[in-house]
Amino acid sequence: MSEFLVSELKALGAHVESRPLGLQRGKSNLELPPVIIARYGSDSSKRTILVYGHYDVQPAAKEDGWATEPFELSIDNKGRMYGRGSTDDKGPVLGWLNVIQAHQEANIEFPVNLLMCFEGMEETSSEGLDAFIEKEAKKGGFFESADAVCISDNYWLGTEKPCLTYGLRGCSYYSVEISGPGQDLHSGVFGGTAQEPMTDLVRVLASLVDTHGKIQIPGIDEMVAPLTDDEKSLYGDISYTMDNLYESLGSKTGIYPDKERTLMARWRYPSLSVHGVEGAYSGPGGKTVIPAKVTGKFSIRTVPDMKSEKVDAAVFAHINKVFASLGSANTCKPYLQGSGNWWVASPRHWNFTAAAQAVESVFGVKPDLTREGGSIPVTITFEQATGKNVLLLPMGSSTDAAHSINEKLDRRNYVEGTKLLGAYLHCVAGVEMK
Repeated sequence: MSEFLVSELKALGAHVESRPLGLQRGKSNLELPPVIIARYGSDSSKRTILVYGHYDVQPAAKEDGWATEPFELSIDNKGRMYGRGSTDDKGPVLGWLNVIQAHQEANIEFPVNLLMCFEGMEETSSEGLDAFIEKEAKKGGFFESADAVCISDNYWLGTEKPCLTYGLRGCSYYSVEISGPGQDLHSGVFGGTAQEPMTDLVRVLASLVDTHGKIQIPGIDEMVAPLTDDEKSLYGDISYTMDNLYESLGSKTGIYPDKERTLMARWRYPSLSVHGVEGAYSGPGGKTVIPAKVTGKFSIRTVPDMKSEKVDAAVFAHINKVFASLGSANTCKPYLQGSGNWWVASPRHWNFTAAAQAVESVFGVKPDLTREGGSIPVTITFEQATGKNVLLLPMGSSTDAAHSINEKLDRRNYVEGTKLLGAYLHCVAGVEMK
C-alpha cells in the first residue's frame, strides 16, 4: 500500500517521500512500514493544511465471519463497499488523492498548499511516528509551514448527519497477572487441593466495574471534570437516537434509555472494559486444565481532567487490596501496558468554522459538534508538535463496523465525503483567521 500511495501521488504531481522509521521494537530484522509524506503546492500566498491518515488495517480472515473476502472490495446493491480498511482508513486516505485529481480534471486551481502524512502502523500504536512528527514539525522540518491539521479517521455519530469532532477520550490499557503452580495442572488430580489463579483472576476482574458500567475503583469519579449547565445543554440538539445505538450494537442492550446519558457515557465520562484472558483455555470443546498463570486485560477510557499517573495509582491500589482480601497464596502483578491521553480542541477555531461551512455546502445541514469515545493518540502528537489546531473530519458512518467483520463504507459517504474534503480546503482558503 505504501508503494501504491507513492506511485499515485507522484502521478498527481506531488512531491513525495517514503521515510523509514527503523526497526520494530524487539524485532532485530523487521523494518517498520515507512511514513509517506507528500506536498502538493508551495504557494507562499496560500494557507497550508496538513492532513493525516493511515494505510495499515486490522487483521481479517474470511473464517472470522466475513460474508465476503475481506481483502477483495465488494459492493452490494445498496452501495455498501465491503472490505477491510474501506472506512478505516483507506477510503478517507484515497479521498484526499481524489480531491487533487478532481481539481486537475476540472482545471480548477487548488486552493491551499496540502501537506500529507500517511503512516502504516496506526493499528499497532503508531510505533515510531511520534518522534518523526516532533522532528518534522520543528524549524526546517516537512510540517513546519502547516497552519492547521485535519484528520479523517473517525465516524459520524449516526448515519445521516455529518459531524465535526473536537474531543477524544484517552486510553490506559492494563494487565493483571496471577500465577501460582509451577505448571498447568489436571483438575481431576489437583482440583480442590491447589489455589487456582483463574479463580482469583475472575474475582479481581469482577471487582473493577459493575453490570451497568459503573467503575468500582475508588478515586476515579473524583478525577472527572464536573458537568456544566452549558455543556449539558449541547446534547439535546445532537442528531442521534437510541435506534442509532441499537443498530450499531445489533441488539437493544444499551445501558441508558435516553440519548443524552448515552452520549455523555460515551464521550465525557470514563469507562472500563474487560477485554480478555491470556493463558486460559479458550478453544472449542472442553479441557480440564488448571492454568498455572493467567493474565487478565482491561482498559479505562479517560476524560478531562484525569491524569494518567493518578489513574494508574488508583488501579493498582484497588487490585492489590482486592487480591489481598482473597487470602490467596498465589501471586498478583498488575501493570500498565500503555496509555494515551484524552484530547479536547476549540470548535470555535477558524479550522472548525471552515469545516462547518463545507458541511453546509455539500450536505445542506449544519454539522453536529461532537466528542468521541475512542482514542487517536496521534491527534495530541500533532497538536503539541505543531502548536496548531487539529480537526477531526469524518467520512464514514456509525454503522461501518471498523475493526469488526464486514467492515464497509457506503458509496454515498465516499463520494460526498470526498466532496466535503475538497470543499473544506476551499473554505479554509477563504475563512477569516481568528
